[in-house]
Amino acid sequence: MKLAAFPKCYMDELVRDRTMTLFQWIDMAADLPVDGLELYDGTLTSFDDAYLEKVREAHARHELEMPMLCCSSDFTQPDAADRRKEVEHEKRNVDITARLGGKFCRVLSGQRRPGVSRQQGVAWVVECIKEVLEYSAGKGIVLAMENHYKDNFWTYPEFAQKQDVFLEIVNQIDSPWFGVQYDPSNAILAGEDPLDLLEKVKHRVVTMHASDRHLKPGHTIEELRAVEDSLGYAAILTHGEVGKGMNNYPHIFRTLREVGFDGWVSIEDGLSGIEEIRASAEFLRPFIDGVDAKR
Repeated sequence: MKLAAFPKCYMDELVRDRTMTLFQWIDMAADLPVDGLELYDGTLTSFDDAYLEKVREAHARHELEMPMLCCSSDFTQPDAADRRKEVEHEKRNVDITARLGGKFCRVLSGQRRPGVSRQQGVAWVVECIKEVLEYSAGKGIVLAMENHYKDNFWTYPEFAQKQDVFLEIVNQIDSPWFGVQYDPSNAILAGEDPLDLLEKVKHRVVTMHASDRHLKPGHTIEELRAVEDSLGYAAILTHGEVGKGMNNYPHIFRTLREVGFDGWVSIEDGLSGIEEIRASAEFLRPFIDGVDAKR
């Protein structure tokens, strides 16, 4: 296995406010105990070859790989022309992944829009993913569908947030160029057991987001199962240092190793900055290296 880091705690600075450049993030993360840096397509300020070559060189200068491009395809838009734009956008991200030397490009279902039925949404998503898949296979890029909660810049949560919808989509797509990006914390946000989901998708996991969730002070696990706002977000949970939250990482890694998983694990960390990412990496490193580790 290999370990990557994702700049979850700097998304506003990198994407919304543009107060941090992608190159500043790469330089900042260079001394983390990781093998690569996962990128989010929104952190890129150009898609020209010259710019992408500079991004590739910035990784190489620090002996880091860019294994995974994090994208948020939105295939549940009711207008067919809008879905077409999303398909083409995802194909462009496949090209970017290949240009940067990556092997995996994330794909999502889309937003859980009011008025879009489960049946219709599933049909749109499967159709769009299959079209992108024909393209990505030709580029040698694996599409990794995440059991997702919500993109930072979306209005609504993930259409396939719940396990049954997620599996209905995944089970309709059979290709060596398609697999699952497993995120245990997102299962918690869906009010479900992350280990139960892992058991059902373990043979299809191609990448993993290592994140953790913590109950806010004064709250209990019983409340978690009962408290949910109108958009599906469990507000009594917060991101935090990996290994100190609700996920059972020894069990997760044991299961992945039993099925022969040897891919990339990317830290999607809390909101407290680079030192929290470092602590998460130090917790995960023994698992990545195959050394027994305890919480």
